Amino acid sequence: MDFDAVLLAPRRNRMIEQGFWHDRTINGELDACLAACPDKLALTAYRLEAGDARRFNYRELAQMADRVAVGMTRLGVQKNDIVACQLPNWWQFTVTYLACSRIGAVMNPLMHIFRERELNFMLKHGEAKVIIAPKTFRGFDYEQMITAIQPGLPDLKHIVTVDGQGANSFEALLSGPAWEKEADAAAILSAHRPGPDDITQLIYTSGTTGEPKGVMHSANTVMANIIPYAQRLQLDAEDVVLMASPMAHQTGFMYGLMMPIMLKASAVLQDIWEPKKAVEVINTEKASFTMASTPFLTDLTKGVTENNTPVPTLKTFLCAGAPIPGPLVEQARAALGTKIVSAWGMTENGAVTLIELNDPDERAFTTDGLALAGVELKVVEIDASGPALPAGTPGKLYVRGCSNFGGYLKRPHLNGTDAEGWFDTGDLARMDEQGYIRITGRSKDVIIRGGENIPVVEIESLLYRHPAVAMAAIVAYPDERLGERACAVVVTKPGQSMDLPEIVRYLKEHQVATQYIPERLQVLDAMPATPSGKIQKFKLREQLQAMLAQG
Repeated sequence: MDFDAVLLAPRRNRMIEQGFWHDRTINGELDACLAACPDKLALTAYRLEAGDARRFNYRELAQMADRVAVGMTRLGVQKNDIVACQLPNWWQFTVTYLACSRIGAVMNPLMHIFRERELNFMLKHGEAKVIIAPKTFRGFDYEQMITAIQPGLPDLKHIVTVDGQGANSFEALLSGPAWEKEADAAAILSAHRPGPDDITQLIYTSGTTGEPKGVMHSANTVMANIIPYAQRLQLDAEDVVLMASPMAHQTGFMYGLMMPIMLKASAVLQDIWEPKKAVEVINTEKASFTMASTPFLTDLTKGVTENNTPVPTLKTFLCAGAPIPGPLVEQARAALGTKIVSAWGMTENGAVTLIELNDPDERAFTTDGLALAGVELKVVEIDASGPALPAGTPGKLYVRGCSNFGGYLKRPHLNGTDAEGWFDTGDLARMDEQGYIRITGRSKDVIIRGGENIPVVEIESLLYRHPAVAMAAIVAYPDERLGERACAVVVTKPGQSMDLPEIVRYLKEHQVATQYIPERLQVLDAMPATPSGKIQKFKLREQLQAMLAQG
């Protein structure tokens, strides 16, 4: 794969001079852990369906990374090849990334909720040579799904399954044989280690064009975010990081996989979110920090309250992905005794803003935080990209920072970054006099349901192809637990009708992920529209909220 990460080279010298890029890689970080604390517990991975937990100290983790790395080369994986990973928060996810880094391969994390439609595009666009997935997870057969689409993916040579029984299982191909002891292992593990500006991660994000965009990150861009993030939160080697958010998102990948290694700390993974189990895990492992979206905080607070089981070691809960309701912060503080930190970020940058640990609690529900070190923010007129607006004035949010991505794979025209390095976030915000921002809306047509972006344009395009639909729009409506849910608004063709079960059936028939399917339906005689015919979604949202308010 040739990576067109055109946004890296122009800012390298400036980032090095300013001390924001450190020229470190995850290989060096793991090697440092192996030298300094080989017997320290590095990783504990809980699997709820299997009812087991696997533990690795740093020596064992490094050995397994080396083993899987050599095993990958036996499958033909070379430097800059894409290895897709569609795993839950299992130990194999962490090891796969570390193994890729040992040999210069690039990991493409994929959400386990993705089905044929999403995978067909991402695996083809990213030219993945290998995909690692569960045999089955939560009753779904991943091997069967991927095998069915493989004929249309000319670059995909190997499907490797975790817990599979055949010759293509992760255990048989990668983690079982002692590949690291073979005669050529040392040479393999030293020959193609990536540099700090080589692409280390390809991760897809939903946009407004109807196609996901492949975000390219280097070690320098992700570490330039993780270092000030950990400093802002006062995290160190004594912390135990619980990660129940998917590691196929930047939240899990950067702060549950990479950050603990960089801190020489311990990571604890939970593959299925179950609040009662999370309380048990926090107390068993003495977890001190976690990051997740608002529904996780709601569930954890409820679980602790209802079961009267405190979590005294949990110092900090960073909540992002949707605004945090004020009452929830108060309830969580009372029930958990934990500092609630609000934040805002993007796949393209990682976390961009966080409140300070010594900020008043209300900052967590009235702002989305203050820029991290190495990040600049400005709010400009919605229809311009000029000078910053006065404090308190809403506008379009731009970011310029050390953690800005390298570009969108094969889509440089969509990079959204000007000659001065300002990146158009697509979000609307206001900034106060102290520099704290508040996200006020999204100019990008994306709904965030429980921290998961719903690709609105793609779902709308499918609805338009339904034989009964004349016009379609997807709009958000507020939800106490998930932040937002999606409502489909349709105008039917003459003589046709539509109901929600038919919408669900139709979208499932087109292999749409369950989380992307609208949960309400409104059928209208006509859409509110501009004179030019553009649907006025703000009016749809207003109508929907008025209807919900009436019960």
